[in-house]
Amino acid sequence: MTGTVVTPGLLTDKYELTMLSSFVADGTADHPAVFELFARRLPEGRRFGILGGLGRFLDALPEFTFTAEDKQWLITDGALTPEAADWLGDFRFSGDILAYAEGDLYWPHSPVLTISGRLGECILLETLALSIFNHDTAIASAAARMTIAAEGRPLMEMGSRRAHEEAAVAVGRAAYLAGFSGTSNLAAGRRYAVPTIGTAAHAFTLAHRSERDAFEAQIRALGVGTTLLVDTYDIEEGIRTAIEVAGPELGAIRIDSGDLAVESRRARILLDELGATSTKIIVTSDLDEYVIAALADAPIDGYGVGTRVATGSGHPTAGMVYKLVAVADELGGELRSVAKSSESKASLGGRKTAYRFPDGREFFSRDGHVPEGADPVQHHVVRAGEIMPQPTLEESREQVARTLAELPHDVRQVSHGTARQTVSEEEPS
Repeated sequence: MTGTVVTPGLLTDKYELTMLSSFVADGTADHPAVFELFARRLPEGRRFGILGGLGRFLDALPEFTFTAEDKQWLITDGALTPEAADWLGDFRFSGDILAYAEGDLYWPHSPVLTISGRLGECILLETLALSIFNHDTAIASAAARMTIAAEGRPLMEMGSRRAHEEAAVAVGRAAYLAGFSGTSNLAAGRRYAVPTIGTAAHAFTLAHRSERDAFEAQIRALGVGTTLLVDTYDIEEGIRTAIEVAGPELGAIRIDSGDLAVESRRARILLDELGATSTKIIVTSDLDEYVIAALADAPIDGYGVGTRVATGSGHPTAGMVYKLVAVADELGGELRSVAKSSESKASLGGRKTAYRFPDGREFFSRDGHVPEGADPVQHHVVRAGEIMPQPTLEESREQVARTLAELPHDVRQVSHGTARQTVSEEEPS
């Protein structure tokens, strides 16, 4: 059964629209306001976070609209009053957004996104921003840890079958941003120009009368540079057959089962004995950053990671929140600071300017001041509704690589730890 086509504006929570209706009713919808997106804490055990999703958010922003049919349905559903529907008109966000660069480090209370504009339009972006940033940041942060653990060996993202079909596309992008070499997801390749990888599964071997028949068919179609999956039956026999069929120029073998440290060592010895000294060994099978780190001394040339990268390696969301930090009581009025004070969910009021020193220490001010020797962390990504030019995905990926390489040794550890710092207003000593 085919459902109704949903326009992007409806990919949100109902209370965003009921709040808008109430703002319109009490005359505050056009009052100036400032919201911030931040994480109160990093996921348990994490030492740093990598921001992901900014590019996708900016791509989604112009599409975040409501058709006449949408507004009529929202009125019928009780989400919008007729007056609020009139206020929406041909809705387009018209405010300003400042953000950390995609791929930048973030810490607890880093104001990674600052949204300012009319109260009514800013409130509408909450669910859109959180759904994108929470997902993509979780993936990028996990992928960055795996990149560190791999110590320069290539990582391939293969988690599409473990995620929602659209989330899988975002996984491919976020993992590539954080250092993965490619993705098995063709939509990520087509949409974001992420390099794609993939050759054959066990079903391909099982579909043939023998492993040899399967390997010969794959070589005929894909050439000797392909990767042959050698563990359908017996790994040693699979390797011997692979080299007999492809010759010593075979691109790679893949092992998807067993003790990967033991099997990769046996495979390397056998490949070398057979003259296939340049044939690479790729391993898969429920890998995460801890398993990858444990395999550091094994003769492995690359890793295929599925479930764990597609689900944030145990933390499928970054835990970010979107909070009102300042609002004016009248049109053109002065902004006043507002904040939550509830236990364990307190927020810090007032618009913040984040700045960072060369040694990585990060603070914020609430008067816009950036001290000498520090640089502002945020930059304008939207001005008066117009999206500013942004780095390409490749450029952001290169920046992530530099950032990870410069992390202090203790922060690079994949073992259980705590965030290096919490961003605060405290002046540096």
